[in-house]
Amino acid sequence: MTISENKYDELEKIIYEEGLRIKAVHIHQDLNMMLFVLSNKKTIQRSLDYTEKLKNASPSELKNYKLIAKGVGIHWPDLDEDLSLKVFLKEEVTQSIHDIRQSIAL
Repeated sequence: MTISENKYDELEKIIYEEGLRIKAVHIHQDLNMMLFVLSNKKTIQRSLDYTEKLKNASPSELKNYKLIAKGVGIHWPDLDEDLSLKVFLKEEVTQSIHDIRQSIAL
C-alpha cells in the first residue's frame, strides 16, 4: 500500500508511518503533572486532573501503567484508564492554532 492509498489522517501518518511513539512517562503527583517523552525527544505535559480517574488515583495506581501498542497509548490497569498519543497530538495542534490566532488578534 502506498501512502496515497493510505486511509490514515495526518496525525495517524505521523504515528504509524513515521513511528512517533511515547517512550517514557514521568508522573509527579505533588506537581499535578504527567510528562510524556516522545521518540523524537519532544515532551507533552498534562495535569493529573486530565481525567477524573487519574486525578483521584493513589500513587501506586499511577505508577502502575503500561505503554500499549508499542507506545501509541498508555494503559493504567488498576484504573481501567487509557490515553492515546493521537489525542495528545490533536490537542497540541489545536492549542498551537489557538495561540497563533491569539497572537494575530493582538
